[in-house]
Amino acid sequence: MAKIIHHTTLQPLADEFGLQKIGVARAQAVPSAGKLDEWLKRGYHGEMAYMANHLEKRKDPGELLPGARSVISVFLNYYQPDSEETGGISGHISRYAWGEDYHHVLKDKLYALADRMHDAVSASESRKARNDVYRVFVDSAPVMDKAWAVLSGLGWLGKHSNVITREYGSWGFLGEIITTLPFDRYDEPMADHCGTCTACIDACPTGAIVEPYVVDGSRCISYGTIELKAGQEMPAVIQENLNGWVFGCDICQDVCPWNSFQQPTPEKAFSPLPLLRGKSISDLHKLNSEEFVKAFKSSPLNRPGYEGFKRNLDAIKPS
Repeated sequence: MAKIIHHTTLQPLADEFGLQKIGVARAQAVPSAGKLDEWLKRGYHGEMAYMANHLEKRKDPGELLPGARSVISVFLNYYQPDSEETGGISGHISRYAWGEDYHHVLKDKLYALADRMHDAVSASESRKARNDVYRVFVDSAPVMDKAWAVLSGLGWLGKHSNVITREYGSWGFLGEIITTLPFDRYDEPMADHCGTCTACIDACPTGAIVEPYVVDGSRCISYGTIELKAGQEMPAVIQENLNGWVFGCDICQDVCPWNSFQQPTPEKAFSPLPLLRGKSISDLHKLNSEEFVKAFKSSPLNRPGYEGFKRNLDAIKPS
């Protein structure tokens, strides 16, 4: 008889590994997967061709892990308040990118959590063998992480398409453990608490939130400054509305009323990197390629590469 994991053990384990929220849903085809098809059909993924790849795996966790029975979702708070150290650059680089790369930070936590939950397997099998029982994902595989966060009861999908929690707002990274083991009970999706609010829609300078819960990624400042490579020109609607942003954009989250409940993260890895403390756009303009790589090799800022980052900087006049 297969081991059954008790739901009551989840949050204490999550607390132990520095994860603020955790929930679990039955592994099944994602009920809202049709919305992904429509989003792609409208071309809202722009140059992000990877979003149209492996669609069956995105829609059904059983395609990623045969025999999957449960999907565990976690929320890791990354919020850093403005300070004198970050005052020069905080309004121009998305908060999630001030510190170390979240892929590594969160994945390390999830592997440790998954190993503990599956201790009988972890103690006797290689990592490859364990991958037949459970797998860990952090924004690096075809997983609909926002959909699973909602199905697991972590929060609801806001009109800006970010997952909002009652306790921490939307400032959080999402990750998943897909496992072949069942739970004694599963969480229920949380009700939508956006109500009639349209603050995020009204504040978006490029009109990327084309309707509640639907974002045209090809119009988003984050898309233009992160996803587009150095040789790809930003759409005019983005370039003309950068408002000082050189990497990502937090406008829709900054104006969200639920983010009045934000709390500083206890995770030290998300503290601002030394080269971002008290620095201005002008300071970043002076970086050469070697300095950039040395400073940001373990940072999300390395995503567009030095040339892509320079392109973003060049689109903004030095202060």
